[in-house]
Amino acid sequence: MTSKERAALRAKANRLEAIFQIGKGGISAALINQTQDALQSRELIKLKVLLETAPEKPALLAKTLAEKTGADVVQVIGGSIVLYRENPELHEEKKVSQKQPAKKVNIISKPRIKRENKPAAKSGSPSKDKRVTHSVKKDGAKSVQKPMYGRVRTARPVNTNGRAVKSAGGNNRRQSKVK
Repeated sequence: MTSKERAALRAKANRLEAIFQIGKGGISAALINQTQDALQSRELIKLKVLLETAPEKPALLAKTLAEKTGADVVQVIGGSIVLYRENPELHEEKKVSQKQPAKKVNIISKPRIKRENKPAAKSGSPSKDKRVTHSVKKDGAKSVQKPMYGRVRTARPVNTNGRAVKSAGGNNRRQSKVK
């Protein structure tokens, strides 16, 4: 196993929960059988060693368990052991179940219509003649109607003092002082 493969397996094992614990009984026949079954179905497993009660150190336990199950030791950190044994049956199922890629179909794209030639919209955005306009005086006499974009501002209600009345929703810069 190369170091890159080992690093990838360590990354995958980081999110795994430990499925077995090795305690004062050490490595028994039952533990070996369960570990082999788990490696057959998952390929990558994590075990926990109870450091206070285990008869041997985790590194030695990992080496012994790997030899008996035919697995590779990916890592041993503290009381955690990660083992990996490749199962070709799991990889064959994935290859068979994958769908064959769809055939490429030549799609003829629609010709692009210029903005001037497009028909007017029936609903939704207003057409040019329905847009809100405001007059702008340019250099004196002439007044020009320009389209107004964005939000249309409405007149604010005013109280008797000539100040704006505070609306129910939102902060106003000027707040009326009602006595």
